[in-house]
Order: sequence, then structure tokens, then C-alpha cells
Amino acid sequence: MKLKRIIPLFAVIALVVGLIAGCSKSGGSSGGLTVIKIATQTPLSGGSATLGEAIKNGAQLALNDQQKAFNKKGFKLVLAPYDDMADPKKGVSNAQAIAADKSILGVVGHLNSGVAIPASQVYEQNSIPMVSPANTATAVTDRGLKTVNRICARDDFQGPAGASYAVNTLKAKKIFILQDQTPYGSGLASAFRDEAKKLGATILGYQGITVGEKDFSGVISQAAATKPDLIYYGGVYAEGGLIIKQARQQGLNIPIMGGDGMDSSTTVQIAGSAVKNVYFSTVVGDITKTATGRKFADSYKATFHKNVEGYSAYGYDSAGVLLKGLMTAIDKNGGKLPTRQQVTTAVRGVQNYDGIATKVSFDSKGDNKFAKIYIFKFDKAAYPATEQTEITKQ
Repeated sequence: MKLKRIIPLFAVIALVVGLIAGCSKSGGSSGGLTVIKIATQTPLSGGSATLGEAIKNGAQLALNDQQKAFNKKGFKLVLAPYDDMADPKKGVSNAQAIAADKSILGVVGHLNSGVAIPASQVYEQNSIPMVSPANTATAVTDRGLKTVNRICARDDFQGPAGASYAVNTLKAKKIFILQDQTPYGSGLASAFRDEAKKLGATILGYQGITVGEKDFSGVISQAAATKPDLIYYGGVYAEGGLIIKQARQQGLNIPIMGGDGMDSSTTVQIAGSAVKNVYFSTVVGDITKTATGRKFADSYKATFHKNVEGYSAYGYDSAGVLLKGLMTAIDKNGGKLPTRQQVTTAVRGVQNYDGIATKVSFDSKGDNKFAKIYIFKFDKAAYPATEQTEITKQ
């Protein structure tokens, strides 16, 4: 009888202890410090996971580097990574979960503009500031949302910059364009097309492909029949790498060009040796040109046991800008935990922030006044590619 009573008593004690421990992990404090979470929303699975993971890792490194400064203020930083799977519906569902977690005071993301646009509506409704490292579609900031900011260049800068390089430097006069029919891919491709036409190039075709498709032989044959000087692709590496490989198999050894969605080591993994003579525009330059950038790359590799990707540094800088706004909001609130609205206002007010990869000053729409575009070329089947030129927005 006594044994039967003792066992349930121990079970109750264990349950209570477990509940207390669980509350300390997910509640408002940890070790006497108030927990502040920063969420990331990127694809951590699926075809775009390489870039999504890079953004998440960059953000984590930023939190690691600034942890002590926030600890001194009485706060503990915690990263809350969400896998949006490059899917708009999943991104919105995650955004709703983020909104429900009151300890989350900001979001670093997304990778895909098509996910960021609907998800950011949820952020706006809940006053959660978002700083994007990668969303280039013009609609991301043109909607005038107070919570939405980005440190990268827009497609109406990236597309024309790529077109100018293709026509003026590569001397392409006849161009065939493919695009993945997403807000990012189609927006970038149309901006490229319009500028290329202004510069005197002939657009031989403008065809859409389907995300997730594997066989592009039909549309590549269509392109080959027009005898282009250059093929341009608006989309990401999952399909882009296959397009490159299959185009080479059909004898198209002409330059192939894309946007920042091709800025990934996985482009090389998919395309192999076919990646030679492939160009891409991107929002991130070669960070190893500076001592600060090299130090970041070394720290990234030591922490995550992998080399930096194109968006690793932009994930770091986006989180850095968000944390800059957060610290400002804390100080303006007398050292107390600020509201999401206070953080939103402080983030939009960030000016002359010196990041690893870019300087950041937000305009009234949340666009970065210092955003640049870089052109890279794959000279061989190796990542990173070789930087060709830096283009400053006029």
C-alpha cells in the first residue's frame, strides 16, 4: 500500500518539475534574463534549402556575436528558425505561428519573394518587423508596409544591370529568355527583357517553365532553333542548374545568364562542368576582399563546418540590422523590453549601418539606399564564382 502511494507522488513531483523546466525554456526568462526571439523564415528543406540554410546560419552567427551586449542589458537572444519550404501557404502558416509567440520581436527572411509577399501581410497586421536578405521583387516594398525592409537590391535594378552587362559587355544581340513564373523569376526576367530591348537586343523568346520540373529539353530545343547569342533564366538554381546542363547537352555552348537565385554552390553540384561560361547577377559581392569579410567566412566555417554561400553574409547583416533596431528600441524604452511596434519603428529608422557585406540605410519604403549589384562568372566547376564587376545604383 505505501509503495503504491509513493510511486504516484514521485510521478506528480516529476511532472511539476518538468512543467517548470518547460516554462523556463519557452517562457519569458532564462537564467534571470528576459528571452527575446528572432525568427528566420527560409526554406530549410526542398530544392532551395542550400540558400535558406545559409541565411539561417548567418542570422545565428549574428545573434552569437551580439549575445553578450544584450546579456548586459538583461536579455537573452534566441533564434527561432522556421522552414517555409519555399511555399507561400507554409510561409503564411509560419507567420501566424510567429505572431502568436509574443517573445518573437523580429523576422529575418525570406528567400523567395513569392513567400515573403503574403507572409509579410501577417507581420504587418501584428507589427513584427521583417528584414529581408534576399527578396528582390519590387512588390515586396512597393506596398508601403511599415514592417517590411530589405537590405538587398530590387529586381528593377538587378534586371537592367544584368541586361546592360549582357548587351554591352558580352555583346549579346539575340537573347532567349526563360523564367519560372514566380514573382521573383518573372519579375527579374521581365525587367531584364525590357532593358535589353531598350539597349537594342532582339528578344527571340520569353517562355515560362514550371518549378519542380526536371526535363527542359523541349523548351531548350525551342531556344536552340532561334540561334541565340545568350540564354537568360529568371529563377533559382534547382531548375537553373538543370537548364544549364541540358542546354550544353544540346550543343548550346553560348553564355547563359541568371540572377541571384543562381548564386549557390548547388548550381555547380547540379550543372557540373556545364556551368563554365555561366554568368549571374547577385546582390552580394565577394566578401573575402576585406579583412572583416574573411574573418566572417572563417568564423562561419568554424561554427557550421561549411563554407559561406552567397546569402550567408546577408543573413548575418539582416539580423545585424534587426538587432541594431532592437537595441535602439530597448534604450529608448528605458532599458525595458520594447513592444513590437517600437522595434518596427526603430528598424525602419536604421541609417548608415556598416555590415559585413553591405552598408544599410532604409528609405521610407524600407529599401536600402546602398544596395548594389554584382556580376559573377563561373570559369570552372567550382564555387564561389569569379566576380566580374560591381554596379552601383544610379
